[in-house]
Amino acid sequence: MSHTPHELADEFPQDRDLIHRLKQDDAHFARLADEYHTVNRTIHRIESETEAASDERMESLKKERLALADQISATLAKARTPA
Repeated sequence: MSHTPHELADEFPQDRDLIHRLKQDDAHFARLADEYHTVNRTIHRIESETEAASDERMESLKKERLALADQISATLAKARTPA
């Protein structure tokens, strides 16, 4: 089990600048990024054993983080594609 946080800038290192720009310019992307950050931090606290959680809750949070990462990835791919 990894106790390393999955920050967006680490998950998408090639898109650091794009992530920053989209957070400022795209309200939907900013909301996705905020939700990802919240879920990710909760998972990190559970993995670090500073917060208790059932296996079912942890599994649910990981699925939620993955779904958010998929949405973020799709938004980043669309933003990279010239119009």
